[in-house]
Amino acid sequence: MPAAAESPPLFFDEGDLVAVLTTQPLDRTLDYKAPEGGCFMGAFVEVPLGPRKVLGVVWGKGAGDFDYNKIRSVIRVLDVAPMDVSMREFIARAADYTLTPLPAMLRLATRAPGLGDPPSMRYVYRLGDARPARMTDARARVIAALEEYGGLAFTLKELAEAADVTPSVVKGLVKAGAVLEQASPRDLPFPHLDPALPGKTLSADQATAVGALTQAAARRRYQTTLLKGVTGSGKTEVYLEAVAACLGAGRQALVLLPEIALTAEFLTRVEARFGARPAEWHSGVTMTERRRTWKMVGQGNAQLVVGARSALFLPYQDLGLIVVDEEHDTSYKQEDGVLYNARDMAVLRASLVGAQVILASATPSLESWSNVEAGKYQRLELTSRFGASQMPDMRAIDMRAETLPGDRWVSPTLQALVQQRLAAGEQSLLFINRRGFAPVTLCRACGQQVGCDHCDARMVEHRFLKRLMCHQCGETKPVPTVCPSCEAEDRLAAVGPGVERLGEEVTALFPDARVAVLSSDMYGSARALKAQIEALAAGEADIIIGTQLVAKGHNFPLLTLVGVIDADLGLQGGDLRAAERTFQLMRQVAGRAGRAEKPGVAYLQTHQPDHPVIKAILAGDEDGFWTAEAAERKAAGVPPYGRMAGIVLSSPDVQEVFDVGQAMAQNVVPLTRIGAQVFGPAPAPIARIRGRHRVRLLVKANKTAPIQAALAEWVRQFKLPSTLRLSIDIDPQSFY
Repeated sequence: MPAAAESPPLFFDEGDLVAVLTTQPLDRTLDYKAPEGGCFMGAFVEVPLGPRKVLGVVWGKGAGDFDYNKIRSVIRVLDVAPMDVSMREFIARAADYTLTPLPAMLRLATRAPGLGDPPSMRYVYRLGDARPARMTDARARVIAALEEYGGLAFTLKELAEAADVTPSVVKGLVKAGAVLEQASPRDLPFPHLDPALPGKTLSADQATAVGALTQAAARRRYQTTLLKGVTGSGKTEVYLEAVAACLGAGRQALVLLPEIALTAEFLTRVEARFGARPAEWHSGVTMTERRRTWKMVGQGNAQLVVGARSALFLPYQDLGLIVVDEEHDTSYKQEDGVLYNARDMAVLRASLVGAQVILASATPSLESWSNVEAGKYQRLELTSRFGASQMPDMRAIDMRAETLPGDRWVSPTLQALVQQRLAAGEQSLLFINRRGFAPVTLCRACGQQVGCDHCDARMVEHRFLKRLMCHQCGETKPVPTVCPSCEAEDRLAAVGPGVERLGEEVTALFPDARVAVLSSDMYGSARALKAQIEALAAGEADIIIGTQLVAKGHNFPLLTLVGVIDADLGLQGGDLRAAERTFQLMRQVAGRAGRAEKPGVAYLQTHQPDHPVIKAILAGDEDGFWTAEAAERKAAGVPPYGRMAGIVLSSPDVQEVFDVGQAMAQNVVPLTRIGAQVFGPAPAPIARIRGRHRVRLLVKANKTAPIQAALAEWVRQFKLPSTLRLSIDIDPQSFY
């Protein structure tokens, strides 16, 4: 990256040398001549690179260390808003923090197809001058709809829906000349959101929080606030009023959601509050809409974006607010490609543009909790549920005292509780955090567990799909009838419970009940999943069987009982965040109960009722739990009270990957200089994925240690084989 000592000009005349950062895997910017008409700093350009044309951004003044006459010219400047200085600084600082090459970070900021293409066209429909010779009720409704909206343009689908007719009726009016069909660009501004429309009536807690957040918006200075509220307390209504204040000040807002399945319900709430739908940015939208959103955000023609973590890298013109909903959720950590935590990057981005960040959660991460304790973040708390609903009671079922066959998982106590809800016409939710039918398929003849051919991972049976699936690489194969190892027939057995198997058990226990299984991998699209969630909320099932998906913000008004099948599952393993994640998940899933007038109760099936985490969950002693957890982490010097970095080496050659790992572990002077410790190399918990053998090293340092600079110096010592990949994960969230 060019030195920042000399400020480059904002505009380059034709022929001036410009440094262009491309999206190609290069370790530097490249010099080009500014094109005819010149170009601005931050302009998106198309440049020649060898025989290809590639995308880049004008990053500064050219170095001029090459024969001027041999330097090629920028081919053209793209017709999109230039990348402003705050966005360039954000990309550069995010790259430095995560030790990501700058071109890879730029690729993340340009993930919209066809940015250099002219706007694509679509057909829109307006009222024509002629009247059809034959008028029908359906045709009259089309004309009335067009007249009602003052001649505004509709798409075919919009007009057909507004008039409650089929598209063929509209097409017939086009032939008759009564409706005009015109080509129009797709990349149009998004509808105006009106922050002055009235919001919902707020409780005293909510009104206090809204007052504090709107005052912060008026100051136009950076601030991060943890909005903590029990499940059902109305956090969404609070931060929507903060969005209204941001839009009212003429700035843009971003709301990040952890799960695409939550998007549809949230968009409906936004439309009800502001009178129109916002822009969307996630994998469920079309490529055309992604390009439209990217362009309109840069032009200031999208006031609000609702999206997944990568929406942080859109080219906002004036970003005033970022909301990170369910900020504790692990899905905000990108685990492949560019490794970053969207929660932390949201704070970085806001600090560069004088924006406000709202971290919303009923069960905040320890990182956010500790930042509040240290005075870095503000804290607002909603202590009670909105309206008449109350937080559910939390109780344990001691599985050591239950009599249960080895192939059953619903205890007699929980079975009786579900039966009571069925008799009362209320819903029950049974939760297990395992997808599929069974986590292990075992041969009873030789003891072999069916594994993935490409990974050191056991394949999970998905009976709904009639396939075995590897949850690491996605490989699937039919459920075998013969053992792949010893070829014994009919000796394979599904071992352990998954959500589908639990569904079978519940159907057998309650044959007259309507049972629904809710798991993300059982639905082909976000729309199908949304439809199922709406049906469940409307009471179209008596018993819901769900995975982690059900813990994320859904509202089932008839639900009064939550049963957690295996509350001990998350306590297993060596993950330093195991206790925190178990606490968060159990509290979140329990919060699905009693969200309407009827009180709710949550039962945790556990073999460890005296475990400190289980006791804290049952007591509802959140501050006590966080204080104890913080003390343990502080004593161990681990995040958030220390720094960690995970290094993963992978190669098709197992010897090669261990040799490089050993060499790195024996040459650690740059790390020991800052007082860091290096652990490993050791086989990763999943030692082979997609045919590549994996070795991990772990670096641990003090909170204030300059770990990024030391890691960069350490890695530069080694010339890595071309077949070996090295990735560095700053602040790792998982250790697989």
